[in-house]
Amino acid sequence: MLMKEKEQIRISAVSYANTYPFIYGITQKLKSDSICLSKDVPSVCAEKLQTQEVDVGLIPVAQLPSFPNAQIISDYCIGAVGKVKTVLLMSRVPLDEIKAVYLDSESRTSVNLIKVLAKHYWKKDWLWKQAPADFPKSNQHTSIVLIGDKTYNYLNDYPYIYDLAEVWQEFTGKPFVFAVWVANKVLSDSFISAFNSALSYGLQNITTSLDVYAQVEQKEELEDYLNHYISYNLDREKQEGMDLFLNYLKEL
Repeated sequence: MLMKEKEQIRISAVSYANTYPFIYGITQKLKSDSICLSKDVPSVCAEKLQTQEVDVGLIPVAQLPSFPNAQIISDYCIGAVGKVKTVLLMSRVPLDEIKAVYLDSESRTSVNLIKVLAKHYWKKDWLWKQAPADFPKSNQHTSIVLIGDKTYNYLNDYPYIYDLAEVWQEFTGKPFVFAVWVANKVLSDSFISAFNSALSYGLQNITTSLDVYAQVEQKEELEDYLNHYISYNLDREKQEGMDLFLNYLKEL
């Protein structure tokens, strides 16, 4: 059923720095009384869309099969062509000595990406464990998948770091898509057009978005990250990479 124009559209955006341009564009270009914007970790974005708490969400690609009737409504995404810097396998030991990997619960896509790479690229049968809130550091054989802004806090704690988007590119020759904008109901063409224009505006004003949302001491590093490591256009190559990843998920 088509949503009426007068209904407020509820949007869940990811709370990480790589979404700052999107959030900036949405808040600047969409009328505040026409939307309700929340900022959540990726898994909560998906949960809110699943339970219909929101109408639009920036959803981890691995959870797309959970939304059989949902539609991708934007040509923009959170993606990477090669290294992404914030989706990492961090280890105290070399790859061949890893016994178990602790998993970050904030994004199912990253969890499934490491499982796909372990099975099909590295040919490893690791033990998977849920990461506790205080990430384990004492076990000499501890390895962990971390995502998002918090990865910067642990870079000096682990001598072996593998960028999962970069490894995916080595494995498949394709870029990787972490999240896409999805609606769980039919939205008007006028809203979809306005929404995409807002996202585009945010991407044209990355520096300004960081002025608004980033801490001063992080701005230079984040500007480099958003401009050189996050790839926002959902082009044909990314679509192919996304389809390939979803096919691999069926084999896990």
